[in-house]
Amino acid sequence: MSTNQIAVITGATSGIGLGMARAFAAAGFHLAINGFAAPGEAESLAQTLEKEHRIRVRYQPADLADPQQCTALIKDAEQQFGRIDVLINNAGIQYVAPTEQFPPDRWDAILAVCLSAAFHTTRAALPGMQQRGQGRIINIASAHGLVASIHKSAYVAAKHGIVGLTKVVALENAGRGITCNAICPGFVLTPLVQKQIDDRAAQTHVSVEQASRDFLCEKQPSGVFTKVEDIAALALFLCSAAATNITGACLPIDGAWTAQ
Repeated sequence: MSTNQIAVITGATSGIGLGMARAFAAAGFHLAINGFAAPGEAESLAQTLEKEHRIRVRYQPADLADPQQCTALIKDAEQQFGRIDVLINNAGIQYVAPTEQFPPDRWDAILAVCLSAAFHTTRAALPGMQQRGQGRIINIASAHGLVASIHKSAYVAAKHGIVGLTKVVALENAGRGITCNAICPGFVLTPLVQKQIDDRAAQTHVSVEQASRDFLCEKQPSGVFTKVEDIAALALFLCSAAATNITGACLPIDGAWTAQ
C-alpha cells in the first residue's frame, strides 16, 4: 500500500542511490529518480519499480553539474507529484590524485556534483516544504565528510561541505517540521569503490580479492563493507515519526572508521 509520500533521489540508477530507490519503493513512496544510465536503462528501472511496488516513478535525466538542471529536477517532481516530502542528495563522482597533480577540471566537477548540486536541489525544495510545514532532507555524505584521506582533496572537501550544509539547513528549519541529516557511510562496495579496488590490484600486481582486503583494512576496522541496504534502512528511519527530533546529525555507518 502506498504511503502517498514523494521522494526525490539523485544518483538513483546505481550504487547507494539504487538501493535507496528500491527500499523507498518497497516502503510505498512514489519516486522521482535521477542518475546516469544507458539509453532505456533508467526507464526500464522505473517501470520495474512501478510494477513491483504499485507506485509511480518519474525519471528525470538532469545533469547535476548544471545548477539550472538541479532546480529543474525539483520543479519537475513538484509538477508531476504535487509536492516533495523527502529529498535525498546522493549523487557523487570521484577522482584520486595528489593535490599538486589534481586536474582543476576534476576538482570543479566533483565540487559541482557532490556539493553544489545538493545546495541547488535543497534551495529549490525548501519553499514547498516550508509552506507545508514538513519535509525530510537526507544528504549522503561519507566518512570522508568527517575525516580525510590522501589523494582525495576534492571529494573530502565536498563531503566536509555537505556536512556543514546539513547543519545549516537543520538550524534554519528547526521547529518548522523539516529535518536535515547526513549519513556518513564508510566503504560500500559500489561500482565507484570497485573501480578503485580494480585499479589498486592492477597497480600493485595483486589479486582483486587481496586488493579488496587491503583496501578495507586501511580504514574500516570491522573489515566488512557497509551494505547499501543498511544505509537505505537508516534513511527510511530518518523519514519516520520516530526521527522527528533528529536533525543536524551526521550519522556514521562505517565499521568504526571514524572512531579511530
